[in-house]
Amino acid sequence: MGLTFIPITVSNPANPDKKTTVDCLIDSGAIYSVIPKRILKKLKIKPEESRQFTLANGDKMKRAVGIARFQMNGKKGGAPVVFGEIKDSALLGATALEAMGMTFNPLTRELLPLPMIIG
Repeated sequence: MGLTFIPITVSNPANPDKKTTVDCLIDSGAIYSVIPKRILKKLKIKPEESRQFTLANGDKMKRAVGIARFQMNGKKGGAPVVFGEIKDSALLGATALEAMGMTFNPLTRELLPLPMIIG
């Protein structure tokens, strides 16, 4: 098992020309993505609410959450984003991956197309 980082383009959904690339750790076990607050502010992405999160060690913390547009390998999608504080890692979580029609195999460390089923 290893760590997999990938460059992700993050942009403001209301103004997709406001964008930047962030190296993110792929964390398919995380629901939301985490992007540093300073980057989201530069993109003029605003927090919509504050939510409580539980860390792996059981500690709880509150973070602001907004909506960002994510893009990689020609795939695009909008998803919730956590406003990361100084010590928070930049993470690409499951909702952003799914919004882009992708999934991550943690054993092979491959990004794969997500089967899209309407039912």
